[in-house]
Amino acid sequence: MARNRYTIGILFIAVAVLLLLGKLGVFHLLFSFFWPLVVLVPGLLFHYFYFNRTLPAAVLVPGGILTTYGVMFFYCNIFGWGAMSYLWPGFILGIAIGLYELYLYDRGSDRSIWIAALVLGVLSAVFFTITLLVKLGIYIIALILVIAGLAMIFRKRKLW
Repeated sequence: MARNRYTIGILFIAVAVLLLLGKLGVFHLLFSFFWPLVVLVPGLLFHYFYFNRTLPAAVLVPGGILTTYGVMFFYCNIFGWGAMSYLWPGFILGIAIGLYELYLYDRGSDRSIWIAALVLGVLSAVFFTITLLVKLGIYIIALILVIAGLAMIFRKRKLW
């Protein structure tokens, strides 16, 4: 009977500590920063189970998608959600990565999976480029002009 009293007493103390930590906002702070783990961990687990020969290669598609999205969400948590204005093509890239992994590791996969992954990857790269040019266009033009000016200054006269 005394043993049950100690166990229940420790349980009460643990619940009280959890309630106090929750009231102080510790769990909210942790969850607000680490919530992308809810997306990232299943993606990594899909990869882990495939490479341990537990699950078939088809799990690499959602694994690649979830892993890519989880990394994007962590980036936005660290650097701010305004970053999503130029990271949005990553949603297309996640699907391309998942399909490419399926093509790469499934011996019986069709070539059309590779073509779909390639098309989505190129489309994502084009959208990334357009987005970066719109967001950072003036800086890129200034950088190109500086490089061209330096090349003209330091290049030998015989080449002009």
